[in-house]
Amino acid sequence: MKIEQIYTGCLAQGAYYIESEGEAAIIDPLRESKPYIEKAKKEGAKIKYIFETHFHADFVSGHVDLAAKTGAKIIFGPNAQTGYDSYESKDGEIFTLGNLKIKVLHTPGHTMESTTFLLLDEQNKEQAIFSGDTLFIGDVGRPDLAQKGSLTQDDLAGMLYDSLREKVMTLPDDVIVYPAHGAGSACGKNMSKETSDTLGNQKKTNYALRADMTKEEFIKEVTEGLLPPPQYFAQNVALNKSGAQGIDQILKKGNVPLDVTTFESIANHEGAIVLDTRSPQEFAKSHIPNSIFIGIDGSFAPWVGALIPDLQQAIIFIAPEGREEEVVTRLSRVGYDNTMGYLKGGIISWADEGKEVESVKSISAEEFASEFKKGNLAILDVRKPSEFEAEHIDGADNLPLDFLNENMDQVDKDKLYHVHCAGGYRSIIAASILKSRGLHKIVDVAGGFKSISDTDIPLTNFVCPSTQK
Repeated sequence: MKIEQIYTGCLAQGAYYIESEGEAAIIDPLRESKPYIEKAKKEGAKIKYIFETHFHADFVSGHVDLAAKTGAKIIFGPNAQTGYDSYESKDGEIFTLGNLKIKVLHTPGHTMESTTFLLLDEQNKEQAIFSGDTLFIGDVGRPDLAQKGSLTQDDLAGMLYDSLREKVMTLPDDVIVYPAHGAGSACGKNMSKETSDTLGNQKKTNYALRADMTKEEFIKEVTEGLLPPPQYFAQNVALNKSGAQGIDQILKKGNVPLDVTTFESIANHEGAIVLDTRSPQEFAKSHIPNSIFIGIDGSFAPWVGALIPDLQQAIIFIAPEGREEEVVTRLSRVGYDNTMGYLKGGIISWADEGKEVESVKSISAEEFASEFKKGNLAILDVRKPSEFEAEHIDGADNLPLDFLNENMDQVDKDKLYHVHCAGGYRSIIAASILKSRGLHKIVDVAGGFKSISDTDIPLTNFVCPSTQK
């Protein structure tokens, strides 16, 4: 028996490879099928099943392409209706994989079709659960994504409570929990950095699995503090239901070098966004006017999904040399398939042709502290509300990057803003968006709040008015 977690940090996503006696199963695969096919080939195994725990919202699955290339059967749990050939399993149904068995546990709550797959070993002993977004390490899946008609998030949370207590918590404590996501995913609120754990330990440490917790308490705690889901979630669900295009054609179209003239023409006449995926420092030093920065060495795909509303948006890009195919692949993971090529030679070729470049003024935390002491600074903190409430600069305004596009009316184009995040990645994204909207009085604070907190700038934390005395 072989169980391998294939974890993708950018998406905080775990796919799984299970193998026994030359038969393999893939659980919750990413868009690209090549790694799974090569893995099975290396192990001398044939992929028999592709199990999907639910219709994913935060990435586009490659199950249709993988099935076409391997002949594997796509298995969903109950209530999953697709636009392609798949099998809707029944609660309690068992699938054989070599000497192993995989049992279907229908666990609605995150979504109506959410299913946990229980792995039984050669002795028929419960070995592990692949819990999808039903149970995370330290958290459970958010219950607000599948609301429709009269079905509310409270209804779904109540279902999740029942699913956990009737189907999951009744399993032995030594069962290993393998979830679909870890810390950094927007599919939950407070996930651990750990990517697996024993069920017994989760019963002790996961707030949502408290033995004495009532359904009413569960509903309140699970729904409390939920931020609106990223706008691309609903579009990814639709793609996963209908079946996404194979990645080979996307790479062929998007991984194409463009000379400066062609690149500029596509940007000016075809409505393409210019996406700069280099480092924050490189973008700040020199970039193409109106380009948007989202660096490849960060939570690239989720931020693209959060900040570019239309999956059909044409995109041309600048990438670190040798990483062009990676950019196209990672865009496709969240459904951005209309990539039209990259700038050959990068920003250097652009400048060599005499084209205009711009920069973002970036200062150190120490320089910022000196400016702060002079008073009257307009400070934009683009971290999440929870980060801001934990601790922030006195007098700073919180304008989370996630919702910057929808709240541009809160920014005064005549003011000079000092912008920061936690470490410097999100603030440069914010600066690029503000500049593309015509706000050029922007100063980035390099190193973000982490560096700022090492200075003598006064900090404060949020106090709920109802608790003030």
